[in-house]
Amino acid sequence: MESSTISRRELLKGTGALIVGFNLYGGFSFFGPAASALAQAAAAGGAEPEASALDSWLAVGQDGTVTVFTSKVELGTGTETALAQIVAEELDVPFSRIHMEAGDTSKTVDQAVTAGSRTIQRAGPQLRQAAAVARRELLRLGSERLNTPVEQLSVSDGVIVVNGNSARKISYGELIGNKRFNVKLAVSGTGWDMQLSPDVPAKSVKDYRVVGTPVQRTDLPGKFTGEFTYAHDVRLPGMLHGRVVRPPVVNSKPLSVDENSVKQIAGVVKVVQQGNFVGVVAQTEWAAIQAARALKVTWSAPSANLPATPEELYTYLKNTKSVRDQVAANKGNAESAFSQASKRYEASYRWPFQLHGMMGPSCAVADVRGDSATVWTGTQGPFRTRKGLSDLLGMPEKNIRVIYREESGCYGRLSPDDAPEDAVLLSRAVGKPVRVQWTRADEHGWEPKGPAQLITLRAGANAQGAIVAWDFMDRSFPWTEAQGNPLLASRQVGMKTVSPGNSNGTGGGGEVYEFENQRIVAAMIPWAQEDASPLRTSNLRAPGDLARSFASESFIDEIAADLRVDPVEFRLRYLKNNKRATAALLAATQAAQWTQHVSHSAPSAGPKAVGRGVSVADRSSTITAAVAEVEVDRSTGAVVVKRITLAHDCGLIVNPDGLRNQIEGNIIQGVSRTLLEEVRFDANGVKSLDWISYPVITYRSVPDIQIVLLNEKEEPALGGGEPAIVPVPAAIANAIFDATGVRVREVPVTPQKMQSYLRGRSPEQGA
Repeated sequence: MESSTISRRELLKGTGALIVGFNLYGGFSFFGPAASALAQAAAAGGAEPEASALDSWLAVGQDGTVTVFTSKVELGTGTETALAQIVAEELDVPFSRIHMEAGDTSKTVDQAVTAGSRTIQRAGPQLRQAAAVARRELLRLGSERLNTPVEQLSVSDGVIVVNGNSARKISYGELIGNKRFNVKLAVSGTGWDMQLSPDVPAKSVKDYRVVGTPVQRTDLPGKFTGEFTYAHDVRLPGMLHGRVVRPPVVNSKPLSVDENSVKQIAGVVKVVQQGNFVGVVAQTEWAAIQAARALKVTWSAPSANLPATPEELYTYLKNTKSVRDQVAANKGNAESAFSQASKRYEASYRWPFQLHGMMGPSCAVADVRGDSATVWTGTQGPFRTRKGLSDLLGMPEKNIRVIYREESGCYGRLSPDDAPEDAVLLSRAVGKPVRVQWTRADEHGWEPKGPAQLITLRAGANAQGAIVAWDFMDRSFPWTEAQGNPLLASRQVGMKTVSPGNSNGTGGGGEVYEFENQRIVAAMIPWAQEDASPLRTSNLRAPGDLARSFASESFIDEIAADLRVDPVEFRLRYLKNNKRATAALLAATQAAQWTQHVSHSAPSAGPKAVGRGVSVADRSSTITAAVAEVEVDRSTGAVVVKRITLAHDCGLIVNPDGLRNQIEGNIIQGVSRTLLEEVRFDANGVKSLDWISYPVITYRSVPDIQIVLLNEKEEPALGGGEPAIVPVPAAIANAIFDATGVRVREVPVTPQKMQSYLRGRSPEQGA
């Protein structure tokens, strides 16, 4: 049961002691009972943690346990385990003694949203430097207590020992257990860009013993046994249950709400309406479900319609003037070189709206009392969520506490976290804690989708078969649910958008290759609606890069096939000075036992065609290369991905076991998004409201996976949460061409579409 006691800051003021852990609803309490004895639950209020205070980043308990405070959260990617390894390494303490306090705005410094494969790359150095400063201070204190110069001391397992005299020693816990460091850090920048005391020397990579070793993820045991507590499991004393009633069509407003229609349902507490927001609160979840279904609302006719068909959507993308053209590369003069080329190539690629598809729909619990609020949610950005709630409630941010509780695989969905807004509106209306659970139809219908994209490519080759011009244009919707823009409930109570949204990225357009004349542009096509839309958009895993890489890597493969060159050899020509990409490509193809050949030069006979395709990608400086092996049933059009081999270079590897977990998940989801996933819609709204209308990959369709890890120990540690998905669609598409001679220029590659391709018709023409 959640309980409220004094905050960490208040405890410090009163006693000088430091909170060193808490174990409420899935806190990462994996190191035994010592920390549990010191566990405290922080309440809203008290001083905000200051980035310049070492005590805001870590604390040492009397038993030597080290508690690390971070706003970065565990999304199922293993980042909390990896961050714990980084701190354990720098402090020379056993990994088992590290306890992570994550995502609580009352306890942590804002390190920005957990997204973009940036946690290890950006938050890792922040925590490493905080630990380096702490280690320096602990050695100084140890030097005083042992009356020995620091240079004659060493540390092992959190114990400082005099070199050559193992009897003279003192532990971290004895030195400072439950006390403040009272040490200031040199701080510059904020969020992702924050740097902490960069001049304090950190441990040399050659001395690493914890970082780089496989460590089991600390969050998994409870998940395997069912004991892990998710956001959906949070319960508070006196808690009520709420459901939001959504309009049946886009842009509808409630003209009337008949409260009498739910009076016969036992347990209904209140029908809540604020602006266009309508919800119900009840004593039980079942009563809330019944009331939400039964409540009679007369909705207005929609003020605007969605595109009625995919063709209308892509026509809109093609013909609408962009908000901003983002130039990712502009070398030489592509237009002039193109006009002088001996051979010219051109192709268009389409990428649909896709869902994040969380297995557990959105859920949050809010307790709004007077001028303060506490919220439990799975947000990727606790401080971003706090800011949105502050704007919605008209309440100072310092009066709002957001506590992270993991949800179930969000892939970017909970960067714009909607459920807390529903929960605070309903809680404020009844003056009690309210739990809001979205339905599957709510989640599929109203979650912000990964944007649709229309990509056109042109290239020119000279008489010697060398690419002399590369012109890439991505026309994509920005993320309408961008930071600064109001989310769904805020829009429904009258708040307006302030910007067209955030960019869907620019990477993956072929910038990994060295073309003399190269232009890569990502155009942001306006999509922000006057009223809330079920086709609103946000970041979906490897946002934008997936489609752009699908297009660019398919296109370069097409050119190689036309020029009768092996696709691996052809790529290597244009990776001249890109040593990491070259190494990754060679590692993947060698592991896959790639045989040099021209794609589709020797098509297989029989009812099932087999082929292999390759792809290279650079996502957030992490390099990946993939080889896909597919089988295509010529009669049914069914595509089966038999095997994916992927080489992965994310610089220094912190936890190879956790990294493999992430790569496997990326590959599986990449296959699913390539072969199955597409949001269906018409002018009135989203039609993909369940797992039948929006299928995802099942266990029996998961391919064999072979992973090659390239551990560049002298390079910075980069991200592994997204990059491995990026080369997968193009590798599959190129394998399909190798097998059938058919160029796939649109996903998902369903059996129906594949049959149309095999019959020489484009998918939109039908079978």
